[in-house]
Amino acid sequence: MLRFLRLALAALAVLALPAATLAKEREVSIGLQAAITSMDPHYHNLSPNNSMMLHVFEPLIKRDANQKLVPGLATSWKAVDDLTWEFKLRKNVRFHDGSPFSAEDVVFTLKRVPNVPNSPSSFATFTKPIVDVKVVDPHTIVFKTATAHVLLPSDLASVMIVSKLHGEKAATEDYNSGKAAIGTGPYKFAEYVPNQRVVLKANYGYWGGEEPWDKVTFKILTNAAARVAALLSGDVQMIETVPTADIGKLSSDKRFSLVDKVSNRVIYVHLNQRSDTAAPFITGKDGKPLAKNPLKDPRVRKALSIAINRDAIADRVMEKRAVPAGQLLPDFFFGTSKKLKPAKYDPEGAKKLLAEAGYPSGFAMTIHGTNNRYINDDKVAQAVAQFYSRIGIDAKVETMPASVYFTRATKGDFSYMQLGWGTESGEQGSSLRSLLATYDAAKGMGVTNRARYSNPELDALITQAMSTIDDKKREGLIQKAAEIAMADTALIPIHYEVSTWATARGFAYQARTDQYTLATGLKPAK
Repeated sequence: MLRFLRLALAALAVLALPAATLAKEREVSIGLQAAITSMDPHYHNLSPNNSMMLHVFEPLIKRDANQKLVPGLATSWKAVDDLTWEFKLRKNVRFHDGSPFSAEDVVFTLKRVPNVPNSPSSFATFTKPIVDVKVVDPHTIVFKTATAHVLLPSDLASVMIVSKLHGEKAATEDYNSGKAAIGTGPYKFAEYVPNQRVVLKANYGYWGGEEPWDKVTFKILTNAAARVAALLSGDVQMIETVPTADIGKLSSDKRFSLVDKVSNRVIYVHLNQRSDTAAPFITGKDGKPLAKNPLKDPRVRKALSIAINRDAIADRVMEKRAVPAGQLLPDFFFGTSKKLKPAKYDPEGAKKLLAEAGYPSGFAMTIHGTNNRYINDDKVAQAVAQFYSRIGIDAKVETMPASVYFTRATKGDFSYMQLGWGTESGEQGSSLRSLLATYDAAKGMGVTNRARYSNPELDALITQAMSTIDDKKREGLIQKAAEIAMADTALIPIHYEVSTWATARGFAYQARTDQYTLATGLKPAK
């Protein structure tokens, strides 16, 4: 019926609008800051990828704009006991090719996730807690976990369900070509050109109702000036990550609207602790290797943290589009500690700590980071290098595209890694588990712990929190774990990003804490 009405209305519109207008009235183009590294929903746990996947594929549970869990391909879920979860699946859902969705597709997906070759950041951390899956009927499925795992619903909100029919013999390349990219989402795969664009077309049979756009083109515009220029020229109708320098100009222009939100993304530094001896890109000031890895010393790590003027970065580099960070999430998220504040800028204190650690004259190192992934990422790295020069550290900066950087950082090629992390779960326990738990791929712990930091006390608290059903007790454990991690400078949090989107007149976007740019959130303005 909806399809009939849409066609009828379109036919009436023909009488009132020129042909050129009709061709584009239900088409929209969106400018993205970061490239999509793959259309395989299980290849790379990366926010731009995850955001894009939500158009074509769907998880069992979705998240709203504030990261609250809402029904997706599952209509309901419940804990039967501490180790058992029952999910009721949505009926009458079909994949884009018309084949029916069932519990067997869920089973196949969970088997596929940990076995995707060459994944730079695996989704296995979300599926590892599940030790057994039972299909009760085509629309009822039961998961067993080895230990109580309260985050299972949140974990599964990060796992896109793929078709068993099209995925059994498919490789990542088949998803990139579109051959296997057949999901249940509101849009169908049309085209993927790496580093250039992703084109989607409406799924008119979508169970959740039709979207206002027949066609959506996501254009990869990593250059900030180019992104703004595309909006000004009308080449795109919305852009994400509005450059801080252009916010004032666009805000005062009646042709455009801006919307923003404090995000869940922390910009942080991982310090390579894989070796007690050699540390890549760290030497004496004479260029000779150091006898030991200075980053293994908590005094050095703390010195590197308190040498950063976070207020200056937030106010000047980020032009007030950031909030100084003292932990892994802003303090309105679950599991954050009121005791943790941004480290106070103290260059003299940093010098004393370096001297105590045996580096009274400092050392030389390279700051590695991206130049096209986070807001002002290269500028932040340069600012940090300047702060370090004041405490006797000769720091140079090397930035590169995210597609190159993440692969090398994951391999441990760098020592000082400037990164960003936005937690999918909306609680700090998930961030601690991924970023700071001792690396153990088999258990799904520390899977994004590129530093290979390890603290048995912290591990024990994280493990206990993940198996504690009582929300109050779990939050207390997470807070204690965060306090231990920050006291040890397990990593260096710098700031939380404030996300800003700009739309052309006639469009409205629902801002999200997860920073996702979704065509489903873009509507004609009322």
